[in-house]
Amino acid sequence: MRILGINALFHDPAAALVIDGRTVAAAEEERFSRRKHGKRPVPFSAWELPEKAAVWCLKRAGLRPQDLDAVAYSFDPALARPAESMGLDDPWDHLRLTYAREAPGFLKTALPGLDPGVVRFVPHHMAHAASSAFAAPDAEPSSVLVLDGRGERASHLAAYRIRDRLEALHAQELPHSLGLVYEELTEHLGFLRSSDEFKVMALASHGTPRMLPELRRHVYPTGDGGFHATAVPWHELCAPRAPDEPWTQDHADTAASAQAVLEETLLDLVRWLHGKTHHSTLTLAGGVALNCVANTRIAREGPFSRVWVQPAAGDAGTALGGALLLAAGGGDEPEPMTGADLGRGWTDAELGAWLKTAAVPFDRPPDIAATVARAVADNQIVAWFQGRSEYGPRALGHRSLLAHPGHAGNLERLNDVKGREQFRPVAPMVLADRAAEIFDGPLPSPYMLFVHDVAEPWRERIPAVVHVDGTARIQTVDPAREPLVARMLGEFERLTGLPVLVNTSLNTAGRPMVDDPRDALECFGSSPVDLLAIGPYAIRREAFFRSAMAEGGVR
Repeated sequence: MRILGINALFHDPAAALVIDGRTVAAAEEERFSRRKHGKRPVPFSAWELPEKAAVWCLKRAGLRPQDLDAVAYSFDPALARPAESMGLDDPWDHLRLTYAREAPGFLKTALPGLDPGVVRFVPHHMAHAASSAFAAPDAEPSSVLVLDGRGERASHLAAYRIRDRLEALHAQELPHSLGLVYEELTEHLGFLRSSDEFKVMALASHGTPRMLPELRRHVYPTGDGGFHATAVPWHELCAPRAPDEPWTQDHADTAASAQAVLEETLLDLVRWLHGKTHHSTLTLAGGVALNCVANTRIAREGPFSRVWVQPAAGDAGTALGGALLLAAGGGDEPEPMTGADLGRGWTDAELGAWLKTAAVPFDRPPDIAATVARAVADNQIVAWFQGRSEYGPRALGHRSLLAHPGHAGNLERLNDVKGREQFRPVAPMVLADRAAEIFDGPLPSPYMLFVHDVAEPWRERIPAVVHVDGTARIQTVDPAREPLVARMLGEFERLTGLPVLVNTSLNTAGRPMVDDPRDALECFGSSPVDLLAIGPYAIRREAFFRSAMAEGGVR
């Protein structure tokens, strides 16, 4: 079966294509439109579809819309209830339901030739669950836990996978939502709601959970696989922060308390789920599963021996999950993901043509990996653009900024380059077979979705990637899966004695991750990056600007 998955209703619109159970392509609309998260998650934007991502997915496979056997839309309006009946303050939510019901017609307009009769509504949390349970390697049988802001009428799903079936065990109905509680705090702390929740997680490391007893009165597990989470009086815990104001210790302590109560509640949920299934493997999805600190605590203290997290755990991942669920239901055997590099890519010849058209000075060194390793060893910042772009919010060695981890000042330097808050950490990438001697935590960690304690002897050697609490959110690199990145890491270690590189996303604050060559050139030209490694080609900052000045008549 040829199935296109669509996520559109709330945020992070995305498309994914599954053919005969195999994931062929998956991409978020933001990478094409250059609008962060694709759109804001308001009812008035619910009609917007991931048109560019969907068209690209079909083009990737050489398909036309009329060739599709099904389209999975990851929300089922028939399951939804009016917002006010669910205790939600969202007077325009009815627009979402109207737009969802009309999705087949909207998709027909966006994809001329599509038969609207092939569009299938997939329950939102079942799509999340399928994105994890069916995409995880060696995950049959397994348990699956989904937590996010909201779906049709719930904010949580506990389920399990048996062969090609997903069976639900429990769902927590709204208004109780761990995701919405965390979103409310994000907004209270002056960050952008449904976007900047990861900043709250980072800020929490700077605080102590002294408000935890008060928070436990409002957020707690109920012992039956569900939880209570609503009406937290954030104003009583700390003063709201304006976006342009500095944060205070009260803000950090509130974030730490919220993080602690989230972790406590999640641990109760996974213990309940394990008590029902007794599986060894747990897979996670939903926006809350992007909280790598909580994921690590689940892996360390929970009853499951293995925890796998969907790299596109947020709503973007429901495009893939919806397609996988329909594929399994149609008799195809879903194949596990082999990596997150499911987006756009270009051949060496195509990249060379881009650079010639852009009239930028470039060269083709004998080995781009060795060239980059030397540049980083010399404490240069490198923009790394290689292969297909990543599906999900993490840069995993395809659209990255790389730097030397041994210089403490590189944290501030990179945050300045990206225009980010200085309390935010940057992450390390490390060869998989070297990770255990440096980092203590769940291994392997190919998708940067867990945190690891940095071994004491290494903290002074790689200070740029050590967070204030002594942890790092690592990416382990398998040479069989990522030979170019592995070769670069090996050469960097030969030059410096450090098997670790700083790896952060190739973008600047408020903008989506770089996706195509034009994005890469624009980012390189507008930020103080020393070298752009784009495919096998190298563009050096000094030559780039010398050429630009000469063309402008400046001598």
